[in-house]
Amino acid sequence: MALSTSRAINHIMKPLSRAVCATRRLSSDSTATITVETSLPFTSHNVDPPSRSVETSPMELMTFFKDMTEMRRMEIAADSLYKAKLIRGFCHLYDGQEAVAVGMEAAITKKDCIITAYRDHCIFLGRGGTLVESFAELMGRRDGCSRGKGGSMHFYKKESGFYGGHGIVGAQVPLGIGLAFAQKYKKEDYVTFAMYGDGAANQGQLFEALNMAALWDLPAILVCENNHYGMGTAEWRAAKSPAYYKRGDYVPGLRVDGMDVFAVKQACAFAKQHALKNGPIILEMDTYRYHGHSMSDPGSTYRTRDEISGVRQERDPVERIRSLILAHNIATEAELKDIEKENRKVVDEAIRKAKESPMPDPSELFTNVYVKGFGVEAYGADRKELRATLP
Repeated sequence: MALSTSRAINHIMKPLSRAVCATRRLSSDSTATITVETSLPFTSHNVDPPSRSVETSPMELMTFFKDMTEMRRMEIAADSLYKAKLIRGFCHLYDGQEAVAVGMEAAITKKDCIITAYRDHCIFLGRGGTLVESFAELMGRRDGCSRGKGGSMHFYKKESGFYGGHGIVGAQVPLGIGLAFAQKYKKEDYVTFAMYGDGAANQGQLFEALNMAALWDLPAILVCENNHYGMGTAEWRAAKSPAYYKRGDYVPGLRVDGMDVFAVKQACAFAKQHALKNGPIILEMDTYRYHGHSMSDPGSTYRTRDEISGVRQERDPVERIRSLILAHNIATEAELKDIEKENRKVVDEAIRKAKESPMPDPSELFTNVYVKGFGVEAYGADRKELRATLP
């Protein structure tokens, strides 16, 4: 990265405290406190915004860099696999939006629930999923996170609180409100993040679900990942009011720079505390996807290449973290390049293993359709004769 670009990004991040001096290395003090300021102020609706000052550490910065570069490498590899016809069907990539997945995860626990739309690969990885599970699922193999039967849009990891991966636009939001209802019913001290895109923000079911969440003060956080294009339609052409964080009217909201991992982390921590005490809140993540809507969309017919390259140069979430790491002398440029090279090797190895995974047995077509025992009734005097009532 050019020195001028590095300085520009560092100026945007505005470190407030140089707790790690110029000669301190990660190996010597990985937990030293560094305070940074979010790139932009939070814009709020019916709530006081959180502080722009966010505490981090060399260890967290390096973890953020590794995780985001791994996610990006995974999505770039998925692009190649799709073009090689090893991935079929739909495939929606997340490169450019990594700060949302990583920042959200840094603020919550695996007991908190996340449910999202079909741009779900990196959310799954953030929840503790593996690269092999991801690529195997994308290629329809048995070792995939959904046993090769879900594909790109249906990643799940229930044991880590990740409930998908949903292909019907906006349909995951009512399900997320249901998860929040269960959390409150069981008196759990956790929240649910129900994620959707700006393209789904006008769905009626979203407002119906939000109304119930507000009536019952459910611990629900609605996260609009606003990447500014619903498929190929710009937000201003689809929404009379594209200020999605205000859409709840009676529900508070925050507009967050979704390209700044620390802004996302701060907003999600704030939203969790709010939701546990007061009920639902909306977070609008101002983010951007580098690929088109899906693999069938070149992404350059409704927006200019200059627009895409401009976001890459000025707002890229990975480059922001790289700049902070270099500014605080936590690692050298060469060391960061080595991490990226290692990520490439790890991704390539995961693809190799995923390719070795067998396809699901044809009998799997008939499994996981109904809950076990559903559609069966008992007959006879002793009620031991079972008959299927569903074809």
